[in-house]
Parts: sequence; structure tokens; C-alpha cells
Amino acid sequence: METITITFDRTGNTLDIWLDKLRPCISEEKGKGLIIKKDELGNIIGFEKLNYLKKAGLKDVHTISLEVGIY
Repeated sequence: METITITFDRTGNTLDIWLDKLRPCISEEKGKGLIIKKDELGNIIGFEKLNYLKKAGLKDVHTISLEVGIY
């Protein structure tokens, strides 16, 4: 794991987090607006949260707290 990419799509109201480089993936919906992204080997490489602001109780995104561990 070298790169973590976090994007917020204001129009689509989605928070998208990639734990690895962006690449084609298999998306698996887990319910409650959570989508897990897996590579061709089944490894989790990211996830997406639908309806992010509504579920988080926020009106806008200015700052997102981020905690990163290095292994």
C-alpha cells in the first residue's frame, strides 16, 4: 500500500476511498450505502459511502479527519 486517495463527489454525495492505486475493480454492495471495492484476487482496495452528508449528519464537507497507520 503506497497511496491512499480520498475524494468527495459533491454532486453524487459520495465519499470514495482507495487504499491502493486507482484501477478496475469489482464492487460489492454491503448495505446501508457501503460499497467495497476488490481487485481481481479479491483483496479490498477501497470503499465508497453513498449519501455521505445525509448519513453523517453534515451540511458540507470542509475538513475530514484522517488517521493513517504505517505498517
